[in-house]
Amino acid sequence: MLIQRHAFQRVERYLDRFPAVVLTGPRQVGKTTLARAVAEIRPSVYLDLESPKDRAKLAEPEIYFAEQEGRLVILDEIHRAPEIFTVLRGIIDDRRSKGQRTGLFLLLGSASIELLKQTSESLAGRTATLELGPFTPEEVALENRDVNPLWTRGGFPDSFLAPSDSDSWEWRSQFIATYLERDIPQLGPRVPAETLRRFWTMLAHNQGEMLNAAKLGAGLGVSGQTVARYLDLLVDLLLVRRLQPWASNVGKRLVRSPKVYIRDSGIVHALLGLVTGEELLGHPVVGGSWEGFVIENLIHASPQGSNAFFFRTSAGAEIDLVTALRPNRLWAIEVKRSLSPRVSRGFSVACDDLQVERRFVVYPGEDRFPTRGGVEAIGLTDLMAELRSGG
Repeated sequence: MLIQRHAFQRVERYLDRFPAVVLTGPRQVGKTTLARAVAEIRPSVYLDLESPKDRAKLAEPEIYFAEQEGRLVILDEIHRAPEIFTVLRGIIDDRRSKGQRTGLFLLLGSASIELLKQTSESLAGRTATLELGPFTPEEVALENRDVNPLWTRGGFPDSFLAPSDSDSWEWRSQFIATYLERDIPQLGPRVPAETLRRFWTMLAHNQGEMLNAAKLGAGLGVSGQTVARYLDLLVDLLLVRRLQPWASNVGKRLVRSPKVYIRDSGIVHALLGLVTGEELLGHPVVGGSWEGFVIENLIHASPQGSNAFFFRTSAGAEIDLVTALRPNRLWAIEVKRSLSPRVSRGFSVACDDLQVERRFVVYPGEDRFPTRGGVEAIGLTDLMAELRSGG
């Protein structure tokens, strides 16, 4: 791996504790590269279930898996063969009876909801699940690489590591086209590629705004229900995040619609035709893009099992991100693209309403310092480290 992924150690740890590990993530995010790195340090066999040659090896899966006893079997694009899950359950239970309880299968997949459904139904209690996202600022900084292009180019490895901004933009443009013209039709939904591109682009223009299905539907000439179906598809493919509002009773009238973010900032910029950082800085989406970039990285850095929301009341009290590390242990995070960050009175009111444990404002600088109202100004990588350690 050119850049060491935080997920690598977690995959290794889970393989030492569970019979199977499920690694999800969008296409081209580095799942296969990570899996091959795992294969270098333990006896393994790798099958790509999109390859007819590899699929043919599983014509008699029980026989094939019996021949691989003692090896980690890596199955890439596992959602292409849902029928294999019941076989895996039998293999795992049989090996458990022989004392082989861990490190049997590493399953890679790009469509999260269907994959997780299959896992929960067929492999309940037998797996650990982990999501691999694009490169993070922490991972890039650890390799002594310049973090600044990460926001502009996004974190998909081939995009971030491209020789130039134009090469990066071209890769992302082809990535979008491939999803629309090949990957999504293979999953079954009959959505015209051009319609879905328009919808995806509309989401980019509205990065970080609350979902207004009726408005989006009017722009596309479809119903709000159809918009919801399109959104579900992009969420399932791990390309879009639907950030839910805080819903607990705090004696206030709360906003109920989710916020919607395209998860990778580089994809936002490619959809909008923004090639360079200078073009981004002059575009109206710059604030929403920065907010989405920060929030996505903070969610990935949060301890597994923690929950993320935003908070907004009809009176204007608002928090960009509420991270529930544990019940009754909340961190409130505001995102500002300013070197002199200040939070609004509405943020302080919202923090008081929720009785948060800590208050932060994330800004593009590196220094860490207190501001008014008990709010700490902090850089993105520093707060990611705080979250990863659980505070």
